[in-house]
Amino acid sequence: MININQVRTYALKTRFSKVKSGDFSRPPEAARSFKEFYRSLPNILKAKEIRAVVAAVVSARKKKKAVIFMAGAHVIKCGLGPVVIELIKKKIITCVVLNGAGIIHDFEIAFQGRTSEDVAENLKNGRFGMGRETADFLNCAAKEGVGEGLGLGSAVAAKIAASKLRYKELSIIYQAYKNKIPVCVFVAIGTDIIHQHPSFDAASAGEGALRDFYLLVENVAGLNNGGVALNFGSAVILPEVFLKALNLSRNLANTVKNFTTANFDMLYHYRPMQNVVSRPTQGAGKGYYIVGHHEIMLPLLAQAIIEEIR
Repeated sequence: MININQVRTYALKTRFSKVKSGDFSRPPEAARSFKEFYRSLPNILKAKEIRAVVAAVVSARKKKKAVIFMAGAHVIKCGLGPVVIELIKKKIITCVVLNGAGIIHDFEIAFQGRTSEDVAENLKNGRFGMGRETADFLNCAAKEGVGEGLGLGSAVAAKIAASKLRYKELSIIYQAYKNKIPVCVFVAIGTDIIHQHPSFDAASAGEGALRDFYLLVENVAGLNNGGVALNFGSAVILPEVFLKALNLSRNLANTVKNFTTANFDMLYHYRPMQNVVSRPTQGAGKGYYIVGHHEIMLPLLAQAIIEEIR
């Protein structure tokens, strides 16, 4: 039988405690500035990690290191184009990486200030993704631009820049083009609505994406000693591409270490965790995974970065 009187104890003050009152949040106040709000967050768990990501981006900008911004199309559909554009204009983002759906929604915003169809409804009668202007513009841009030696991102950017699209100032791709920021676009054949159209040329799309892959490899080399790679909402394609771009850059004798990665998404995904956060930074930097809706997390992150730079 146990003897409860023989239990061993210790003085509480001698024990290490992970949570300290000095790290607590400050209580809310009326008329508080954003900077004061940001600094009032607890220095615990994900709030602490957001601070670390913000600090890494601010440091990268000061050191003129790469800040690669990868995004799934949902970021554009959430109305966050103006946030990304401001980060481009302020020379915080140094490279934009999108999937095939990204250029679709970016174009539709530039064309008519609206995007995102009712997939379920249009799927019933085969109308899903059959908008004429989207396919004609993007497929033509790819064929013409790639034929002139451009990558897929540059081909679309040049086409938008040369156009008279009414809302093109809201285009992430166009604003990157204006500010001389490279845009890399990666597609998987059959995943995007424009692949359903007779104007689609798979050879052009593939060749253009390959050129963008080599461009991304060059930009990944700029992560060394202080750069940052951010991924917002791409669960498969961009994490896979990023991992290979990092590997190829290292294979070509580039040292790519001591950098920061962060994945922001609405739920946990295996590939971003492994291919953005964990594997690339093993012994070579720090990685963070932060869960939250894009329409909240990206403006929060961007504002914090801008405030800290200012």
